[in-house]
Amino acid sequence: MCAQQVHDGHRQRLKKRFLNEGIESFNDHQVLELMLFYSRPRSDTNETAHLLLQRFGNLSAVFNADPRDLATTPGVGEHGAVLLSLIAPVCRRYMADVVQPRGEPLTSPAKAIAYVKPLMLGRIEEVFYVVCLDSQARVRFPALLSKGTVNEAFVSPRQVVSIALQHHACTVLLAHNHPSGDPTPSTADKHLTHALVHALESIGIQVFDHLIIAGENSFSFAEADLLHG
Repeated sequence: MCAQQVHDGHRQRLKKRFLNEGIESFNDHQVLELMLFYSRPRSDTNETAHLLLQRFGNLSAVFNADPRDLATTPGVGEHGAVLLSLIAPVCRRYMADVVQPRGEPLTSPAKAIAYVKPLMLGRIEEVFYVVCLDSQARVRFPALLSKGTVNEAFVSPRQVVSIALQHHACTVLLAHNHPSGDPTPSTADKHLTHALVHALESIGIQVFDHLIIAGENSFSFAEADLLHG
């Protein structure tokens, strides 16, 4: 039996196992191996899956890795890197849709936190969202404005105002994460919040809240009465 027939037989067995049993019994390398079947249709992806786990450490780290880094792993390539990099953002999109179905208004800090948390799922860097809301507090568009350190150098009032106007926001929900796990706002967070609130209110757009998400913990500027300086 040739090597290609062995690979084809292994692929079919793994696919059938997934269809019959689900993915719960799969090892991490088997999850990656199965996924890479669809970007490497004629290659043995087992070795590539092991290389990815050795290089990045675990499954979530692979899915959160920069696609340019993924692409340099032998056997991955551009198509594989795009496929693997889709997993984390698709999961965030899925969880946000499940937790807060489209069209349901964000009428309280608790509902806003429930909506925002999935957007921060698995983030290893700080990200900043400007969630544009209509007159009924329904989400028009969640704009990912910045990745990296959140301060006025990376998130400017001009950018936020532009996004709010572009998506015809009546009110805006601001949100960012603290990967450290501590949701306590820094001095820079407070200064940025006051600058954004002032800029938006100057054009007649209210800020509903600014949320900081840190894993399961969160902080609401509105609840703490800190939206205005």
